[in-house]
Amino acid sequence: MANVIDIAGLPSERIVFSPSPLAELGAALHVLSEPGHHPGLHGWATATSSALKPDLADRLCEADFLWRSSRSDLLLPAVPGATLAEELDALDRIDDETFVAAAFEIACSAAYSRRTSPLVDADERARVRELAAARGPRQAAFTHRMLEDPDGLRVWLRRLLEDCDEAFFADTWRRTRIQLAADARHKAELLQRKGLGEALTAASAALSLSEDGDSILVDKLAGGRTTAYGDGITFIPTAFGWPHLIVVYAPGWRPVIQYPVATPELPPPAALELVQRRIEALAHPMRMRLCRTLARGPHTTGELSESYGITPPEVSRHIAVLKKAGLLATRRRGRYVLHQLDLPSVARLGSDFLESVLR
Repeated sequence: MANVIDIAGLPSERIVFSPSPLAELGAALHVLSEPGHHPGLHGWATATSSALKPDLADRLCEADFLWRSSRSDLLLPAVPGATLAEELDALDRIDDETFVAAAFEIACSAAYSRRTSPLVDADERARVRELAAARGPRQAAFTHRMLEDPDGLRVWLRRLLEDCDEAFFADTWRRTRIQLAADARHKAELLQRKGLGEALTAASAALSLSEDGDSILVDKLAGGRTTAYGDGITFIPTAFGWPHLIVVYAPGWRPVIQYPVATPELPPPAALELVQRRIEALAHPMRMRLCRTLARGPHTTGELSESYGITPPEVSRHIAVLKKAGLLATRRRGRYVLHQLDLPSVARLGSDFLESVLR
């Protein structure tokens, strides 16, 4: 399965490789929320989390669904700035309806599509409230505040990101920006000297150019299609992103691809008998697709049913098979039963599978 980005007629000067402090902060926040996705960064995540002041840690927990299950579109700027402050200023210029709609692009849907803003659409407002409620009372309160007072919540969110910069990210960015800038320059030089196909291959094995050269193909367990021949397309390198390959291409937004520049080692695989049992559980293509969503965070049966267009009983049957193979963790929060992929077990299954579902 591939995501397709139409680039027919797109001049090379509209293909941009550039680091982004805001995108790297979003990747770092995701690592803090889901260190199991990033075994090579456990040391950094542990040291950083333990040094956070309680107030900042609480506020990060309140807003973490903006970067935990999936990355909010707001954290991947189409036009990267030189500094975090510059990129936050650009966010401040987005109107409330667009800002709130982008903030809630977090559900790990099977296909990418920008929904209408919950500020103006009652059904969408009910949907995002349900999503937040399933994540817990803090996330529900955060969502309520954003829907009732978007201006106030935007100020709160900017202050949160600025406090993260002061607490840990400024030092992190000073150490990584040179590597990321060098990587972006290298890919831009490949683009100019050898063409887009070479630059894509160098960025990620999951990126390729179609045979006719008119489309960029992104190999992911989710489908979608958009065009980049208007504003262009932006590629953002990240030192914190592996194994994720993040693609933003909602209607009306310039496509953005964030690709990792490093590949840490994964734990060794489990015993053959266990691997065989788990592979048999994953033989069904729908269970593979469900794993993609469940790898990014806890989801209810209802959410999975809506995302993949199958009935709740069908979802339950697939969940039962995955649980029997020891690949899922399940917990209850009030009236919600949340399922999530057991990442250590998946890591033992093999790095190729883990990278596929987290890509």
